[in-house]
Amino acid sequence: MLSSPRRGVPLATQVATQFRALIAAGDWPVGGRIPPEHRLTEELGVSRNTVREALSALVHLGLLEARPGDGTYVRADSELQVSLGRRVAAADPDDAFEVRALLEHRGSRRAALHATAEDVARLRELLEHRDAARAAGDLPGFVEADFAFHRAVVIAGGNPLLAELYQHLSPVITQTINDTAALDEDRAVHELHHRLVDAIAAGDPTVAEACSVALVDEGRDILHGSAS
Repeated sequence: MLSSPRRGVPLATQVATQFRALIAAGDWPVGGRIPPEHRLTEELGVSRNTVREALSALVHLGLLEARPGDGTYVRADSELQVSLGRRVAAADPDDAFEVRALLEHRGSRRAALHATAEDVARLRELLEHRDAARAAGDLPGFVEADFAFHRAVVIAGGNPLLAELYQHLSPVITQTINDTAALDEDRAVHELHHRLVDAIAAGDPTVAEACSVALVDEGRDILHGSAS
């Protein structure tokens, strides 16, 4: 049932606000299919047209995606993710890569200053997943594991806004990882990831940031080499 409808605010707008809250809270997770219209109509006690109008508004914002014959899926959990994703996707690849680099450099430095023992254990676990995907020649698994690792580094830095920005840029970041992924990467790149974790564990922000810079430089060289 819709909670306390407000005067002067269209009912569809109020319903859309409730739907956005469900998305933000993770009750409707990104990538998941939301309940069908008839069920939402019953649960909220409003007309089907009201539900349809609310859903349409969120589709227009880019938070939901309607798939005819299949249902409606959550595409993003915030308008910031949608707008940033569109902007960066339209940017020059070098510019997008630089944005990723700035976030990771700062995140690595902060991680060395703020990471907990649990954070370090998590980083080592994710690095094992990355190494396993690399050894198996599993490109999709490698891209997913590499993003998860670098995202965990940024999260370990303890700045929620920085971590949120990194997450919101996940589509373009995973694309750059995919474009620069070398499953037969040389030992230096392999060891740089491990040195990064060791520097974070040792609380050495200078070495941690240097490892991040070296990794990004290596990725940029691969990107430019593939384009030449």
